[in-house]
Amino acid sequence: MEAAFRILLMVVLGLIVLSLAEAMWYLTRDSGRVDRRRMVKALTARIALSLVLFALIMAGAMVGLIAPD
Repeated sequence: MEAAFRILLMVVLGLIVLSLAEAMWYLTRDSGRVDRRRMVKALTARIALSLVLFALIMAGAMVGLIAPD
């Protein structure tokens, strides 16, 4: 159970990094355009994933899946 939870946390963390890279890609590709909705959507997804990661860490700590060292 702990291993599956840690894998879930790593997957969410990887998605956060990919979303940040996607926003950087859109920032460089849409540099001259006024409409930057793609970059904003990627950053919004990163914020949402970060909140999900935080909630998972807090839930894991409360349940006992994650123990502080």
